[in-house]
Amino acid sequence: MTKHHKDLKTSLKRILERYCLIMLVGGLFLTISGCERDDITPPAETTTLLPEKKIPLPEEKTTPPAEEKIPLPKGMVLIPAGEFQIGSNDAEADDDEQPVRTVYVDAFYMDKTEVTNAQFKEFVLENPRWQKNRIDGRFHNGRYLWDWDGNNYPKGRGKHPVDSVSWYAAMAYSKWAEKRLPTEAEWERAARGGLVDKKYPHGNTITPRDANYGNNVTDTTAVGRYPANGYGLRDMAGNVREWCLDAYHRGFYSTFPQEGVARNPLAGANTIQWILDNFTDVNVDVSRVLRGGHWFDTARLPRVADRNDSKPKSAFHVIGFRCVRSVTGPP
Repeated sequence: MTKHHKDLKTSLKRILERYCLIMLVGGLFLTISGCERDDITPPAETTTLLPEKKIPLPEEKTTPPAEEKIPLPKGMVLIPAGEFQIGSNDAEADDDEQPVRTVYVDAFYMDKTEVTNAQFKEFVLENPRWQKNRIDGRFHNGRYLWDWDGNNYPKGRGKHPVDSVSWYAAMAYSKWAEKRLPTEAEWERAARGGLVDKKYPHGNTITPRDANYGNNVTDTTAVGRYPANGYGLRDMAGNVREWCLDAYHRGFYSTFPQEGVARNPLAGANTIQWILDNFTDVNVDVSRVLRGGHWFDTARLPRVADRNDSKPKSAFHVIGFRCVRSVTGPP
């Protein structure tokens, strides 16, 4: 073998030894690296294979509207806050329905139906001073609960509206129920049912299918028999007239601003809270507002803008009531 061949063989041997050494070190490094990475979190792309459905974070949760979040009081509906035109320029309107003005009322709850005989019986049983045979003569005209036999209403009429109830007795019931009577403005806003410039709670015409009026039935009917208005209220156009909180003021609307808005108006010199706290001291000679037609009225009187009044002692077969409750604060 020549020297040249020996040198070449030696060179190849050295190259092979270096290569083996490199491979040995590299393998050892990979082995060590693999051991050290056992506890390391895999790359992000290996952990993102999740369903595409979005899971909302706690801060993304939306708060439902107040009327959904707070349960409605039993038997009541929410009348939203807002403005409306009170009164009427209709040819059938009386002068106390004018001038038409813009009014704002806060949100409130209202009974879906008029207070029934059965409901009123619960009240008098718990409050003996308001029973037919015990009521103070200052608070009625001698016809209080006229058809009742003591503490019992006529058989089969538990779901009929209680009638022959004075304003004082209606106030006492509403306080017991942790409610109150509606203001006149609240009553008209509720009766309109969200409609604008309409005569009745459901539109511009009325028939015996819409309400109990015109002596078509010759008496009261069970509450809820007729269709509800846009707010879910029944019998706002008939059955019995309904007491309101206000004193009756014939020219009340003329005291409202001609330009602008009257906010939560209440006729009389007192506040709502004063009336609630002192209703038995209310002047017996100052008439209170009555709203809504009754079973004997002609079609002109069940209009939503029609106004009536009577002395607070009045208890007649065509007079009843329903209650409201403020959304915030006292009743």
